[in-house]
Amino acid sequence: MSFLSATLSRVKPSPTIAMTAKAAELKAAGRDVIGLSAGEPDFDTPQNIKDAAVAAIAAGKTKYTAPDGIPELKQAVCAKMKRDHGLEYTPAQISVGTGGKQTLYNALMATMNDGDKVIIPAPYWVSYPDMVLLAGGTPVVVETTLANNFKLTAEQLEAAITPRTKWFIFNSPSNPTGAGYSRDELKALTDVLMRYPHIWIMSDDMYEHLAYDGFEFCTPAEVEPGLYDRTLTCNGVSKAYAMTGWRIGYAAGPVELISAMRKIQSQSTSNPCSISQWAAVEALNGTQDFLAPNNETFKRRRDLVVRMLDEIDGITCPKPEGAFYVYPSITGLIGKTTPAGTVIENDEAFATALLEEADVAVVFGAAFGLSPNFRVSYATSDAALTEACGRIQRFCASLR
Repeated sequence: MSFLSATLSRVKPSPTIAMTAKAAELKAAGRDVIGLSAGEPDFDTPQNIKDAAVAAIAAGKTKYTAPDGIPELKQAVCAKMKRDHGLEYTPAQISVGTGGKQTLYNALMATMNDGDKVIIPAPYWVSYPDMVLLAGGTPVVVETTLANNFKLTAEQLEAAITPRTKWFIFNSPSNPTGAGYSRDELKALTDVLMRYPHIWIMSDDMYEHLAYDGFEFCTPAEVEPGLYDRTLTCNGVSKAYAMTGWRIGYAAGPVELISAMRKIQSQSTSNPCSISQWAAVEALNGTQDFLAPNNETFKRRRDLVVRMLDEIDGITCPKPEGAFYVYPSITGLIGKTTPAGTVIENDEAFATALLEEADVAVVFGAAFGLSPNFRVSYATSDAALTEACGRIQRFCASLR
């Protein structure tokens, strides 16, 4: 008999991390691999944020903190929520975790019972369903369509609701599609949720600041104040502030839920890195001037990738509103054969062959719950993107 927990059989390792690791192996073996699989900005952390971390070290701010964050960071989150969304929170309503992933995980662990269901639109961030499973719940995946720009409709949401639905997980702009919901599109969803007071909303706003072409971000509790008391608004400093490795995420919500999340965190990881917390205070309170030029760079890269991928016969690549991903469909390539003899039976076969035969790492769509697609992260240099998309063009042209 295995000594491992039965819970472990419910989940799988992150496919995005697995693909990035496989690309790194090939690179270490001397292959010229271009990685488009990691969801990580290539910009450096802004200097003022790094300076704040150095100052924290020099001041000896290197001891344990409260399990779910220093008062100064909680206050900075409150100020950010008021400034950006007009939402009033107190520090008692804020949880700071080791990255955005931990705040989501803590909330699910603190609330899920056997038989509870969680509505998750697909394509989804790879960790949502597995975190629900780890917490003992049941993911209810609702597939969106390319025709609707991968956005969930109010009708789809309502059809998925049952008396056992506990959470609705919402992510805009989306990982993996970059799709962003307009205020009207989000209002249609919140109108449905207002009719079902037993459902809580988990809004993952991690890509909030990465928006293009005049797209205006909004969050559920801002669009529908009636949902304030059952919404957990989750965010972090990883993406917009180029602080992925600093591992700071945060959430704002009802005191009872935040207290339960604190209890989980106090018995698992305890506090996030103290130095990272002080850096995050500066990120939220300091200058935001770098966001606009960074977004211009991302927008240029998005347009480059969409143009080059859309030129490929058999691939359709919609132009997303935000984040730094595109999610092209490969419907027209299914059934074709690569020069090495691999049949493209599905998007996993496509991504594997693309890595092995063309030295480009992407993540296959099945990892995100919707096929046949693949995800490209354009958070890398223009030169690398141009070369990678050229390789994808040549690889697809070689299919028979």
